[in-house]
Amino acid sequence: MNADSYDIVVLGAGSGGLSVGLTMNKLGFKVLMVAKTDKAIGGDCLNEGCVPSKALIYVSRILHNVKMATAFGLKVDGKPDLQKAIEYIYSRQEIIRQHENAQWLKDQGIAIELGEAKFSGEKEIEVNGQKYRAKNIVIATGSSPKKLNVPGIELVRYFDNESVFHADNLPEHILVIGGGPIGIEIAQALRRFEKKVTVVHHGKSILEHDDETVTSVLLQKLQQEGIEFWLSASIECFTSFRESTIKLSDGTKRSLFFDAVFVAIGRELHLQPLQLEKAGIEVMNYKIVVDDYLRTTNKNVFLCGDIAGGHIFSHEAEFHARILVNNFLSPFKRKLNNDHLSWVTFTDPEIAAFGVSEKQLVERRIKYKRLEADFCNDDRAVVDNYQFGKLILLISEKRMMRKERILGGTMIAPGAGELVQELILANSQKLSVIAIFNKIYPYPVGARINQALIVQHMEEKLTRNVKSFLRIAYRFWG
Repeated sequence: MNADSYDIVVLGAGSGGLSVGLTMNKLGFKVLMVAKTDKAIGGDCLNEGCVPSKALIYVSRILHNVKMATAFGLKVDGKPDLQKAIEYIYSRQEIIRQHENAQWLKDQGIAIELGEAKFSGEKEIEVNGQKYRAKNIVIATGSSPKKLNVPGIELVRYFDNESVFHADNLPEHILVIGGGPIGIEIAQALRRFEKKVTVVHHGKSILEHDDETVTSVLLQKLQQEGIEFWLSASIECFTSFRESTIKLSDGTKRSLFFDAVFVAIGRELHLQPLQLEKAGIEVMNYKIVVDDYLRTTNKNVFLCGDIAGGHIFSHEAEFHARILVNNFLSPFKRKLNNDHLSWVTFTDPEIAAFGVSEKQLVERRIKYKRLEADFCNDDRAVVDNYQFGKLILLISEKRMMRKERILGGTMIAPGAGELVQELILANSQKLSVIAIFNKIYPYPVGARINQALIVQHMEEKLTRNVKSFLRIAYRFWG
């Protein structure tokens, strides 16, 4: 059987695969993209992840704001209709799907094959009995929700992010298993639809990859909304279709009752269908062996997105795609470096984080200074009622401020993901903190808190000697 030839073959049409395929196509290369089905184009982000979850969060936030408006005399009755929210989610997905489907990609000049891909050689794959060759092959097949495997799991009504947005209805009491971003976002959204929500999480705090200074604030806000938390706890078994036994950190056990479970305990990769061994691609500990340039042990096969085994973010997959395209076309190869990565948990309030964490700075023995500000005296926070907000910046420790750089940071506030964008830019472009200090902010935008923390830092540098020098300068040049 003769194999059709392409410049590049991309397996998977999620955020990473689409970014590679569309970019290489625009640059004039012959591209083949493979997706399991037409509906799979867009990947987890469009179909079961970012898009549907953020649409649900948007609707739940409207409901919550309406309830809060009762404090100002508005009277509200009726019960939220989750099914109408699901219909809204579908409508948003279909708008985006107009430019993420097989026919649209064909119209752009990209060849599309729908089906399960497997390797048949070092530079060759097979789909639906047809073989295809390319100089380079990119694996961007994503990940799927990790399944909970405990005794009795078959008894319960079970949801994860692949199924919850397709439910005809959800019962009144949801047991959320997992306190990471997906679990916490869905828990709050369902609570705002007047569901009773209980969260069981193995860690001592939620969102364990974030700074506990901000996650503790979020935890308190979620508890105030009526979400029950069992931390440092794990599901031991299900004894019936609506009863579970959890084990606490001290070894004691407790029964929890519910109507359905939502499981968010991580993601897993599915490598076996790819038949990687036929392409000489090594696998270790259920992960594909990959180098700093996103190359596998087969130097013509590359990884992009979740399959690379790093952070599970759509925007990281897009970041991988930019690295790959650069390295396909330039003699100056770029390595993967996540020191400027950022992420947002889209709860209300949001938590945004970026750059290098404090733990990483300690491990690398990098000198730094931790700056903290709360929002209690921030004018915008006062009028918009989010004085609970917090901002943390990690800056390089230098004698002169013009040499100080923002190494990382985190914020909790409504819209934190937008408020930190200038800080992310300063971090990624290695700007001096003076750039934030000198910026003119319209009053009273929320981002003024960024400047306020830098000003506070400058004031701390006003030692007695500095003040004496300034007084002398004033006498001579004032």
